[in-house]
Amino acid sequence: MSRAILSGAGRLPALLLEAGPAHIVQFDGVPTAGLDAPVIKARFEQLGSLFEALRAEGVSELCLAGAMARPVLDPASFDPRTVELMPRILPTLTRGDDALLSTIVAILEDEGFKIMGAHDIRPDLLAEEGILAGMVSDAKRSDAARARMVLEALSPLDVGQVAVVSNGQVLGIETKPGTDAMLEFVAKNAPSSGGVLVKRAKTGQDLRVDMPSIGPDTIRRADEAGLSGLCIEAGGVLVLDQSEVIAEAEARGIALWAEA
Repeated sequence: MSRAILSGAGRLPALLLEAGPAHIVQFDGVPTAGLDAPVIKARFEQLGSLFEALRAEGVSELCLAGAMARPVLDPASFDPRTVELMPRILPTLTRGDDALLSTIVAILEDEGFKIMGAHDIRPDLLAEEGILAGMVSDAKRSDAARARMVLEALSPLDVGQVAVVSNGQVLGIETKPGTDAMLEFVAKNAPSSGGVLVKRAKTGQDLRVDMPSIGPDTIRRADEAGLSGLCIEAGGVLVLDQSEVIAEAEARGIALWAEA
């Protein structure tokens, strides 16, 4: 049995390789530099060729890992299998991430591949419930509860995984531009708010292919945005380079905790 990582940008693919050997599927235009593993080159327009290459290497398990933007497809480059699949894929390209990823997973499973979540390969990346750094006041817990309510209300709309609340006021909600853009907005419009960022999976989200994550940069950007706390879902958010994340939070006075 062999595993392949459909690799996006960021630290996660490298962390998964630490758990054991795997092939790296490198799509055109997606940076995967520095990964010490055999590479399978791929194009989004050539899915049939990708499936054949995976089978030729004996790959039976796939893991989607790392950030990846929606590609701009060139229909003239579609191979026959991709042409067959486009009626399933096209309707999801204008919808939320959950719809697109669910379709991709279904296609991969139909092709006979087993989909593995990053947490299946590296369960140690999940944070257990409790305080990881700093002091968590009642006020912070109250803001976190408010942010969680917002995310739960928006969850059926497949909007985002992050919200920021300060003194009960919603300062930011993650949308298509992503968490960094939201934090820039918060920094500009509510500097030194002392707010709390909450990151949780959406209700019904397939965590095998889209589990939320934080890393040291998340802590740094939260600090730069004037926040004082960060609450993640216990067992539902990957903490990349956990010791560095905790050290950054302690050094910057950011309370960091996980709740079920």
